[in-house]
Amino acid sequence: MIKSLLVLSLCLLASGVLVAQKATSPGSGQEKKIRSMVSKMTIEEKVGLLHANSKFYVSGVPRLGIPEWALSDGPHGVRAEINRHNWFYAGWTNDSSTCFPPGTALAASWNPALARERGIVLGEEARFRKKDVLLGPGINIIRSPLCGRNFEYLSEDPFLISAMAVPYIKALQSKDVAASVKHYLANNQEENRFKVDVSVSERALREIYLPGFKAAITDAGALTVMAAYNKFRGEWCSENEYLDRQILRQELGFTGVLMTDWDAAHSTIKAALAGLDLEMGTDKADYNEWYFANPLIRAIKEGKVPLAVLDEKVTNVLRVMMKTKMLGDKTREQGSMNTAEHQLAAYHSAAEAVVLLQNENKLLPIDFTKLKSIAVIGDNATRKHTSGGLSSEIKPLYEITPLEALTKKFGKEVKINFARGYEKQSTFKEGSNAGQSNTKAVDWKLIEEAVEAAKNSDVALIFGGLNHDFDTESFDRQDMKFPYGQETLIREVVKANPKTVVVIIAGSPLELAGIVSSAPSIVWAWYGGMEAGNAVADVLSGKVNPSGKLPFTLPVSLEQSPAHALGNFPGRNLKVNYEEDILVGYRWFETKKIVPQFPFGYGLSYTTFELSALHADKLLYSKDEVIHVNFTVRNSGNRFGAEVSQLYVSQPVCSVLRPAKELKGFEKVFLNPGESKTVELIVKVSDLAYYDEAQKGWTIEPGDFLLHLGNSSGNIVQTVKIVVN
Repeated sequence: MIKSLLVLSLCLLASGVLVAQKATSPGSGQEKKIRSMVSKMTIEEKVGLLHANSKFYVSGVPRLGIPEWALSDGPHGVRAEINRHNWFYAGWTNDSSTCFPPGTALAASWNPALARERGIVLGEEARFRKKDVLLGPGINIIRSPLCGRNFEYLSEDPFLISAMAVPYIKALQSKDVAASVKHYLANNQEENRFKVDVSVSERALREIYLPGFKAAITDAGALTVMAAYNKFRGEWCSENEYLDRQILRQELGFTGVLMTDWDAAHSTIKAALAGLDLEMGTDKADYNEWYFANPLIRAIKEGKVPLAVLDEKVTNVLRVMMKTKMLGDKTREQGSMNTAEHQLAAYHSAAEAVVLLQNENKLLPIDFTKLKSIAVIGDNATRKHTSGGLSSEIKPLYEITPLEALTKKFGKEVKINFARGYEKQSTFKEGSNAGQSNTKAVDWKLIEEAVEAAKNSDVALIFGGLNHDFDTESFDRQDMKFPYGQETLIREVVKANPKTVVVIIAGSPLELAGIVSSAPSIVWAWYGGMEAGNAVADVLSGKVNPSGKLPFTLPVSLEQSPAHALGNFPGRNLKVNYEEDILVGYRWFETKKIVPQFPFGYGLSYTTFELSALHADKLLYSKDEVIHVNFTVRNSGNRFGAEVSQLYVSQPVCSVLRPAKELKGFEKVFLNPGESKTVELIVKVSDLAYYDEAQKGWTIEPGDFLLHLGNSSGNIVQTVKIVVN
């Protein structure tokens, strides 16, 4: 078995090296310097670069000027300092950072410029903290509403993921910090994440689960990739020949570092031959006994892993170090921390993410100058969220809660009547969702206090939703219900005061049917990071016009969601088959003609917009051409605001199943009242292809295609037909 693996690996390595050489110009000064350094190292020094020597550090080679490598969580803020050899915080007083809203909130802004701005800030702060690799962004597909890490990820749609991840990665790496795109691949649940074996068709892999990683590598130039915990088609992702050699190295031309997630290595020889470069986080106390430590040295000396394979890995590590200016480059970014510009960027990210879901009787925005009193109700009005979620935990310089922001902005003129409303009954224990049990109890005493506050106030604001006992790494939610009796609370408060606004703080879908039928106004504010309270207060008051759009579909019930409708989440006997195939998220709802609670891309505004004059530059296209799509966006209301115009494509007649709609373009446009703008979106005809499993390649079947323009997947206002020959 080892012999056959070795022969296969050497063949793959040869082709992989050709790809690497082509991508990195072997004659360049950098590559020559790297080869020279590799030639001077002992086997032991080389192997020392391929495994951690502590929780977040990797040894260097001081005699050759190769420094220790410093890694850090996380995707929306640089994590506080951890002790070198355990998971306890080191207790530093100077490691507070700027904290942005997590992934779903970033995607909800539908604004790639904000993704770029975030990357710049995170890069500057990582460098100020002397970090070399930042572990993010997380770009796994949101397949089920229950996945515990949904809040970290971006979307159910690979196009939106790619559009937001690419500028983030480019900006981060422009500050001499390597991104680590995670989790490669199909890490779409936390339950049994260390053991589950994922089966997915080749077409769904290519059309749904791989595109974000492909864009991160080929378009953004991501320098590191983190292998997921799970198995893929029977093999661990960290030692999966198909994923790691054939796709990542050969097809995508990746020449950076493939690392494990923490404690995700399972072998020495197989992982080494498959293309893994760096082992992180194993629980073995002796770092020398990790798979990529002494066992790798023995495998090399015994000839079970060729020296060329070892040198390839060391070259990949040094290449990333070189590209991030670690090897003696005095022009390396020095960084900055917690600047006013950084905090403003965090505010903008939170404010543009807010989604207005419902606004009956135009209760919002609220003119606080005309109020005498408001009721602020709910545990989430005062709860701080930035320190939760495990690897997403951030120690922010500060965190503004909604109650704090409302009090500071309006408390002098308006009486604020606060009532807890519900009590947090859950307790978090890593790796177990047992703490989510028994969270349905209704505390009538707290509800009565909330009702009394609502009765004695002009307007009631309820801050509910989830917290990081539910939205967290290590386990999935049990259902889509509001915990802690919140539906009862909302119903009773609305009875007492019809002028009630529900503000949802959550990173994953919730069942809203009972809320929609009772509360006149609903705002989805996500986990807003350090500026959460200021952002939501400014949206409620109208200082900011909400412009967020849902990055995932909100189903009426869990049973509507494809993975659950087909009964294949979280799998059986440690195996899960993605039977919904390419029909993930809105693709399922639109194709099956299922009406969700709120569709993908949905979000209201305090103003109104008109989309019109949709047209393509011509009718007939060949397969190698580009489609220029033009249309007009007009602010037909009386407030400054932003609309996200979304372009979907479909092929009504095809020999294979095609989704009823697929997102292929969008643009967020800010307009004054009465202002119009002509928008052009460019779509390659090649991007209309589907993956043909029989031909093992992309196919564009000639025929009619429809271009759909709307402001959500469920609201298409114009459609034009084109023909591809």
